[in-house]
Amino acid sequence: MDCGTSMVKYILFIFNTIVSIIGILSIVYGVLILKSIGTIEVNGQVGFPPQALMPIILISLGSIVVFISFLGCCGAIRESVCMTMSYAVFLLILLILQLTLVILLFTNKEKFENAMGNVIENAWNSDTTHKDGVFDTIQKSLHCCGSSSALDYVAKGELLPSSCCSGSCLNPANYYPGCRGKFIELMTAGSENAKYVGIGLIGVELIGFIFACCLANNVRNYKRRNAY
Repeated sequence: MDCGTSMVKYILFIFNTIVSIIGILSIVYGVLILKSIGTIEVNGQVGFPPQALMPIILISLGSIVVFISFLGCCGAIRESVCMTMSYAVFLLILLILQLTLVILLFTNKEKFENAMGNVIENAWNSDTTHKDGVFDTIQKSLHCCGSSSALDYVAKGELLPSSCCSGSCLNPANYYPGCRGKFIELMTAGSENAKYVGIGLIGVELIGFIFACCLANNVRNYKRRNAY
């Protein structure tokens, strides 16, 4: 095999090794965030609060990246046309999905914020007691109070739980802001970071896709020449 093909092979192997490490770090980071958020128990069922959405997505994407990059490493080091092309196809699909997601985040910011706000409103409306329930847990983790503000409790004729205040709930100055705005702020900040990280990943994945196609084509031609 010529020197150029060998160089592409090892570049692709090193590239995917680095990407695998990044994917593993993403999974670890997502797990640590998820652990810090913790779980909630509602009606005997254990689950994650709404703010766990971002770390779950991070863990899922990290797992996919590790799988695809592992396929690329094996395809490159074994000079397998089938594995390398499979890697290129998976990478292209991931690239298209990420590009679509980034475009949607750029063009549908208002819809995204409304959807995140609806998550909190639905949690507020579905939680009938608001005490020691799912919404109380959301308030403790986000340091917020009510769907829009502490007035939501007043409107329902309920006393403010301790999770609504930074100190004594007798002092209005201690009230936390509404959970809807706090959650939208948190998720918007996460989506802003995700947009630019996504653009960087698209560029990196495009380079990997080009190298994979070049390697697969060179290996295929090399095997054809040796077959004669």
